Amino acid sequence: MSGEKIAVLGSGANGASVGADLTRAGLDVTLIEQWPEHVEAMRRNGIEVRMPHTTETTDVRAFNLCDVATFRHAFDIVLVMVKAYDTRWACELIKPVLADEGVVVGVQNGMTVDPMIEVLGADRVLGCVIEVASNMFEPGIVNRDTTRERSWFAVGGVTEAAHQRAEAIAEILRNSGQVEVSDDIRSSKWMKLIANCTELVTSAILDMTVMDAAKVPGMYELMIEAGNEATRTAIALGHQLRPIIGMAEADITAPERFAAALFDIVHDVYSTPTQLTTVLQDWHKGRRSEVNEINGHVVREQARLGGRAPVNEAVVQIASRIESGDLTAGPDVADLLMSSAARLRARSR
Repeated sequence: MSGEKIAVLGSGANGASVGADLTRAGLDVTLIEQWPEHVEAMRRNGIEVRMPHTTETTDVRAFNLCDVATFRHAFDIVLVMVKAYDTRWACELIKPVLADEGVVVGVQNGMTVDPMIEVLGADRVLGCVIEVASNMFEPGIVNRDTTRERSWFAVGGVTEAAHQRAEAIAEILRNSGQVEVSDDIRSSKWMKLIANCTELVTSAILDMTVMDAAKVPGMYELMIEAGNEATRTAIALGHQLRPIIGMAEADITAPERFAAALFDIVHDVYSTPTQLTTVLQDWHKGRRSEVNEINGHVVREQARLGGRAPVNEAVVQIASRIESGDLTAGPDVADLLMSSAARLRARSR
């Protein structure tokens, strides 16, 4: 893959740390970002990545979104690392500077593969599951809780032409973590969605870390049921349970235990006591989260199947009230969340 031009579109916490890893590996990497102060900091000081036992500073090439229109070269590989709800416009933005044989990889949460395909075509799109815990509250500085040894990716395409590129993409991403090639990337993405439904928004509603939220009476059971609803939805849609982020094959034999098994491995291997979920980071920054692309996706897919996902419905409803300013996230919202979920579950019977 040497000599190929790589762009990281969306160079926030995860994008910047991955971009820095690839740059340090000697690859030809361009970072593209929508936060102007962050771009200026990267240009001035490089990317500072603070990990549990070390700090690395890497000089990078960084550009604003508006600079894309000035590019005179094409990219062979684009890693899209924006929020799930920004996927479509990001693909439209990068499409004019994608090489004829170029591919775009959605390194994101959420079910973004098909929206990308609608813009770029199936042969030019690969999906990617990412398990990297990081945050950014200052321009140019990433706090990365998971080292490269504890970061995990899975990559794959939905057509033969796209999937033939998967191992080469995996080799690039191995500069930033452990990487597997998935022969069913849609199912693999659903597995991560199950984990996200279990943990991200449910804990953020309480303004707590995942570990602390799970200790609140009744919350662990609610979190797992949100994941169980996502598991049942995935199976009903024809997806296969697959081990991700180091799960054992035995973990996929009991669908009713899958969400709990996922929770356990994320809790034991990929989490720290002070780690904030991406949703809670968004709310602390005053911006909207991916709740509609995570729990909301399960609700919509269940409705399409003629069913209900009442716990996820409650999560979406409460999160929407928080984002509108009608509620404030905090421990006292736990009772409202649990009572709302119980009421919706009773209606769905």
